[in-house]
Amino acid sequence: MRNHCKKIAIKLFRLIYSVLFYCALPLILVRLLWRSRKLPGYRKRWGERFGFIDLPASAQHGVWIHSVSVGETVAAALLIKSIQQCYPDLPIVVTTMTVTGSERVKTLLGDTVFHRYVPYDLPCAVKRFLKCVQPKLLVLMETELWPNLLHYTHRASIPIVLANARLSEKSACNYERVSWVTQSMLSQLSCVAAQAKEDADRFCRLGADKNKVQITGNIKFDLSLPSNLETEAQALKKQLGEQRLIFIAASTREGEEVYILEAFARIKAKLPECLLLLVPRHPDRFSMVADLCRARGYQIALRSARQSCDEKTDIFLGDSMGEMLLFYRVSDVVFVGGSLLPYGGQNVLEPAVLGRAIIVGPHTFNFTEAVRLLKDAQAIEIVATADALADKVIRFLEDQALRSSYGDRAKQVVEKNRGAVAKHMVILKQLLL
Repeated sequence: MRNHCKKIAIKLFRLIYSVLFYCALPLILVRLLWRSRKLPGYRKRWGERFGFIDLPASAQHGVWIHSVSVGETVAAALLIKSIQQCYPDLPIVVTTMTVTGSERVKTLLGDTVFHRYVPYDLPCAVKRFLKCVQPKLLVLMETELWPNLLHYTHRASIPIVLANARLSEKSACNYERVSWVTQSMLSQLSCVAAQAKEDADRFCRLGADKNKVQITGNIKFDLSLPSNLETEAQALKKQLGEQRLIFIAASTREGEEVYILEAFARIKAKLPECLLLLVPRHPDRFSMVADLCRARGYQIALRSARQSCDEKTDIFLGDSMGEMLLFYRVSDVVFVGGSLLPYGGQNVLEPAVLGRAIIVGPHTFNFTEAVRLLKDAQAIEIVATADALADKVIRFLEDQALRSSYGDRAKQVVEKNRGAVAKHMVILKQLLL
């Protein structure tokens, strides 16, 4: 009787959730139009977001992989390439939510996969998408739990894997507020491939079947460097100034640039030749950040305009997509943004694999395990203020041996923790039999 009541409650929840989603559609579409002012891609391919997709028959009966945006797509690409090596004839459909994620798929995977936008979590949209794609397997990257998507995919007897799964304590607490809904969603997963024991424990705490939760590690540790990286780095270094020390503030989020520029003023006073390579996380903020730098009196050069730096250039704005590894490669000291303010941080493993001295802020709950491993190895510094950031950067820039030792230890951490892709492939092979 209790289980019957629970099933009715879940159905009622999905009904109310879907009705509210339908009511919110006008606002959602207005938001797409608003975002399209700076990213025109948001004005296109709306039909896909409602499940109206045009796919050739050759794209059916394969693997559907969903990664919401850029960060998840980087990890998904590593897994996809491994799937393609093992199953060269298996079609792969990749969905993303954002335009930047779509562009990243094209850059990393080209026409080896079929990209479409993920359907909105509406019953009609999800069912249309599933009818067209008819996947053998759905792989969700990290923490993409949508009630209708999970329900209708599970109802179609399609296995679902939550890959490279992570769950911060903050997110776990939020899911616990609707624990009965969360437990229902987790019960529809065939496997949870958790990044770390802490993530696995949180999923189990929320109701995931312990027998379906495995600790596989973080796929992002398996990152390999592009073969042309060194050639491109040499060219960019000439453009920036071969003798200049470069401090990069990467993937910065709204509100952080003020602190970065405050720190840079102190760094510049101590080391006048230092160049700041500033890379905002989101492209729709590029022009805003450029205006902020100019308002502070800095001379800037733009990557998008292929401008070179001279001795008067203070800041090089990395207003481009898909070049973060290149920017890290030419930098001497790295600050990974999204961490000075409570955004949760960004990927610290990219600068680590390149052997760079890394600094982050105190808010890294999206990369807890990676930061912990680097901290335990004395391969990362954590700061909370602009003054502390300036002090650490100056210390690293003035001591090449120090930054090299931090970078070497960071590379060792990455090498010791590779292998997550292989562990994921064991799971996927079992489900693809």
